[in-house]
Amino acid sequence: MSGAQGAARLAGAHVLVAGARRTGASVVDVLLEVGATVTVADGDPGQLASLGDRKVATTTDLTTLPAGCDLVVTSPGFRPDSPLAGAAHAAGIEMIGEPELAWRLGNDPAVCPDGPPRWLAITGTNGKTTTTGMLEAILLAAGEDAVACGNIGLPIVDALRAGHRVLAVELSSFQLEWSPSVAPYAGAVLNVADDHLDWHGSMAAYAGAKARVLRGEVAIAGLDDERAAGLLRTAPAARHVGFTRGDPGPGELGIVTERGQGLLLDRAFADDGVRRGTVLAGLDDVAPPGPPGEANALAAAALARAHGVPAEAVAAGLRAYAPGAHRGAVVAESNGVRWLDDSKATNPHAAAASLAAHDRVVWVAGGMLKGALVDDLVLAHRGRLAGVVVLGVDRTAILAALARHAPEVPVVDVGGGDDGPMSPSQPDAMTRAAHAAASMAHPGDVVLLAPAAASMDMFRDYAARGDAFAAAAQQVAGLGEPTTDPSS
Repeated sequence: MSGAQGAARLAGAHVLVAGARRTGASVVDVLLEVGATVTVADGDPGQLASLGDRKVATTTDLTTLPAGCDLVVTSPGFRPDSPLAGAAHAAGIEMIGEPELAWRLGNDPAVCPDGPPRWLAITGTNGKTTTTGMLEAILLAAGEDAVACGNIGLPIVDALRAGHRVLAVELSSFQLEWSPSVAPYAGAVLNVADDHLDWHGSMAAYAGAKARVLRGEVAIAGLDDERAAGLLRTAPAARHVGFTRGDPGPGELGIVTERGQGLLLDRAFADDGVRRGTVLAGLDDVAPPGPPGEANALAAAALARAHGVPAEAVAAGLRAYAPGAHRGAVVAESNGVRWLDDSKATNPHAAAASLAAHDRVVWVAGGMLKGALVDDLVLAHRGRLAGVVVLGVDRTAILAALARHAPEVPVVDVGGGDDGPMSPSQPDAMTRAAHAAASMAHPGDVVLLAPAAASMDMFRDYAARGDAFAAAAQQVAGLGEPTTDPSS
C-alpha cells in the first residue's frame, strides 16, 4: 500500500499488527473501526489472550507474514533487521509503526473532519518524557485541547480517536525509524548521545532517526549539544530555533540573570528590540531544578511558543508540572546522607547530567550498556566520586573504566543476576549495593542511583529498579518501609 493511504485505503485491507501490548491493542481497535481485517502476532500467548473478544486472528509466529497481508504495523521493538521486517521487505509489503499510522489517519478527513491535529514532537537521548510532560502542562495552561502521547504512555491513535487538537508527542528513535512520513508542525531534538547502537547499528543511523522530527515547519534543537545542533543546521524545516542554557542570541531561547534571578528568555518568537526578548518564566518555576530540567523547560517553551502560546502560560504550565518518579527523587535521608533515585538515567549521557548536579557522590551504576562506552563519563566525573558500587550484566566495562581513569576511587562489585527477594541471609544485589554504598558515604554525601545502563538484565524495567533501590535505601538508612510503590 502507498504511504498516502488513510481510512478508505485500509477498509478491507489485511493488516498484520506485530505486538499485542497496550499500543498494539489500540492499533487493533482503530484498524477494526476503519474496516480492516486484522491478524495480531505476539510471541507471548498471554498477551494475545488479553485481546479478549476482538475480532482478530492471532499467531505467535514472528518470522512470516499471513497470507494476503497488505500492511504491517509494528511495535517499536522490532528492529529493521528482524526476521519479520525481512519477510515484509522480501514480499514488498510496507512495515510502519503506530505513529505513522496515526499520522496518516489524522490527515484523513473521514477520521478527523475538523482537520489534522497539530503535532508538537520531542525526541532525544535523554529528557524526552520530562519535556513532553512540561509541554502538555504549558498547553493546558494556555487553554488548549492538548494531551501528551506517544512514547510517554498514551498511544497516539488513542489521542487521535479522542479528538484532541494539539498533541505533545514523545517519539523514541525506534518509533521514528518506522515513521517514514511523519512531519510534526514543530519538532525538537533535545540531545544525541551514544545509545541504542545495538538496535540501530551505527551512530549515524541513530541520529538520522532522531532528525526525522525536524522536517516540519519549525525545527528546534539544543545548541549546547554538538550533535543536536548539527542536526538543526541541516534540518529541512523552514524555520530553525535553538535553545541554550546560556545567553540566547537572535532566534534562540536561553537563560539570563537579572537582579540575581535566573530567567527563561525568548528571542525566537518575540524580540521587542528593547529587552531583546520576552521573559517566559523564572528558574524557580522549573522542576526538576538543575541543568537537565532547565534545558527541558527551554525545549518545551520553544515548542509551545512555536504553537503560539503566550508567555504567561509558559510560566503557569512550568509551575504546574510535577516531575515523574525515578528522575532524581530523594528516597531516603539519614545521618547527613541523601539517597537519590535517578533510575531513569539509562545511558551514560543521562548519568553524566545526574552526577554533575552533586559535589560528592557514592555512585550506584550498572546494567545493560547496549554498546555504549563509559570512559568519558568516568573521566569527566572522577573528581566527585567518593565511591562506586557496580552491579549488572555489563558491570565489567564500568569496572575497567574506573580502573583506567579513577584507580584511587573505592569500588565495590556486588555482582549481577536476576533481582530476587530480600532476606537477611541472602540479600539481593540492590540491597548489597545499598549496604556497600552506606559503608562509603559520609555526612554531606549523596548516594546516587544513576545506572548509565538499561535495567532489563535484573529488573522488569527502570521503575522496578528504582523501587528496589528506594526499598534498600530505606532499609539501610533505618527508616522502615519505602515510600515508593513497589508495584509501580
